[in-house]
Amino acid sequence: MKAAIVALSACFPTIGVAIAAGSSGPAATATFVPIAAPLDRPYPGAIQLRVDASDVSRRIVHVHESVSGIGPDSVLLYPQWLPGTHAPQGTIDRLAGLRIAAGGTPVSWSRDPVDVFAFRLHGPAALRSIDIDFDYLSPTSSQVGDLEISRELMQIEWNELLLYPAGYFARRIPVQASITLPADWKFASALESAATDGARTEFKPVSLETFVDSPLDAGRYSSRLDLDPGSAVPVHLDLFADRPEFLAVKPEQLEAHRTLVQQAYRLFGSHHYDHYDFLYTLSDQIQQNGLEHHQSSENGADPQTFTEWDKTAYARDLLAHEFTHSWNGKFRRPADLWTPNYNVPMQDSLLWVYEGQTQYWGEVLAARSGLRTRQQALDQLALTAAYHQMQPGRQWRSLEDTTNDEIINPRRPQSWRDWQRFEDYYSEGALIWLDVDTLIRERSAGKRSLDDFARAFFGINDGSFTTVTYTFDDVVKALNAIEPYDWAAFLRQRLDSVGRPAPLDGLRRGGYSLQFSDTASDYQKASDEQRKHVDLLYSIGIDIDDSDRQGSIDHVVWDSAAFKAKLTESAQILAINGIAYGADVLQDAIRAAQGTLVPIELIVKTGDRYMVAHLDYHDGLRYPHLERDAATPARLDDILAAR
Repeated sequence: MKAAIVALSACFPTIGVAIAAGSSGPAATATFVPIAAPLDRPYPGAIQLRVDASDVSRRIVHVHESVSGIGPDSVLLYPQWLPGTHAPQGTIDRLAGLRIAAGGTPVSWSRDPVDVFAFRLHGPAALRSIDIDFDYLSPTSSQVGDLEISRELMQIEWNELLLYPAGYFARRIPVQASITLPADWKFASALESAATDGARTEFKPVSLETFVDSPLDAGRYSSRLDLDPGSAVPVHLDLFADRPEFLAVKPEQLEAHRTLVQQAYRLFGSHHYDHYDFLYTLSDQIQQNGLEHHQSSENGADPQTFTEWDKTAYARDLLAHEFTHSWNGKFRRPADLWTPNYNVPMQDSLLWVYEGQTQYWGEVLAARSGLRTRQQALDQLALTAAYHQMQPGRQWRSLEDTTNDEIINPRRPQSWRDWQRFEDYYSEGALIWLDVDTLIRERSAGKRSLDDFARAFFGINDGSFTTVTYTFDDVVKALNAIEPYDWAAFLRQRLDSVGRPAPLDGLRRGGYSLQFSDTASDYQKASDEQRKHVDLLYSIGIDIDDSDRQGSIDHVVWDSAAFKAKLTESAQILAINGIAYGADVLQDAIRAAQGTLVPIELIVKTGDRYMVAHLDYHDGLRYPHLERDAATPARLDDILAAR
């Protein structure tokens, strides 16, 4: 193989490919002009953004943008690397009809040949300001993407609706925006209104950084609940629902959400906003997401979250998780994850802190606030521990490597998700932080805990909005200040090892052990019923999406009995031992096979092919639970108790 030199650094004035002497390959050199790197300097102009989001029937958002401070050869960027997603998930494929003009005269543009998120202007020498028009084509069906707009409500993320000038930190570019919504719709956002004229609202000017970090929810049916009455720092729960009856919130439910705010304050001892909004959509018509922001969070859940409260505990750590991110992720952020604008690549190596510890505190705060009962919190922890104990992907892939998953695979479906591993830094990260918490408690005889770390690490600079970054060494140093120990080796062993058992020492040290029985917990039963799933992961090794009662397999555990019988994701179970499919029929067959040598026979359809599968499984139904070990102090109970 003949040598070739490839120069790709933006540090060089040109980028090209040089071919070694004697090569029979291409001889021409392609030359590209680099895009200016962002500098921390004032932008000499401003962005004025006018958004018309009233066309909800076609889900088309019309954007008009005026940008001053522009030069004839300026580069405009469409946000690519998005905070909270930790990945290049900018929706540039939804931008259409782009037109740029100056004083009514068209300005030509071309897309950068290397960076498709960059648009180069080719204007006259006197060019100083431009007008930009384009349409944002929000998905009209789930085949296109996650739905953001329905006839009753919408989620607006500003990063989808603007172009901004290259060469500047986002915090140095001023933005003044307005939005037009359908008549009689209400909205909520961390942005502050300056004026309202009918369906159009104008917002106060902010930096581009604050603007992108302040999404907007709007809808026909809404409700605003005060979660910290009388406080100088308001916190609100802004509900938007498919139907008005879903907005009914009982006093005890409201009280649990108010308690969440107070429990977070007691944990961190600070806040980093002057007001906070939980934007909360109760809908099965648009995406049910969770995304953190500094002064707000985007949250989506089942329409019946409040009206069928007893069935929806499985999702009740969502608000606690996203609220925690105001401290961990927005105020304090991994140094390699902070970027000066939205087109500089992020690095995700510390997501096991950013997301893993947030996952831990989200579940703990859900219990401390009463959003979940103590037993529900234990049952959720049992499910998490069981999954990672069973996780075959740990045989070849470290937890640290999963922090790349958002970049490798932005949440696309997977055929063998437990063998591939995906985003384990969330829930396995939470198990590691339980391990840390209980070890601190054990070593200090209960005098100190991870609560002390949270206050010391995330609770600094009360009231400040200025992001403070951190490194691995900063985390280790802060842990040592709470409880001296070799935390670097402790963490690296759990992050870097391959083939190591799941980190369940926190359970043991917390006074519990993971056990299995033939009966699911009430928490799991309610979760499975609400999600319309049949969870048989720990017996035959499948999870069934039973929303259509057709036995559609959603997940097959690698190397399980189902795997060995050649079952795959998306296959449909038609019959069990000669009887038409039913969840109860399958469960009865698993019970009947227990202790025998007789396989379970399935008739399965995959695409247009049929097959008979024989499952050689005889250990009965298995569901995870936590069992109290009276020989060890109940440290886990102490962790979950309200402060």
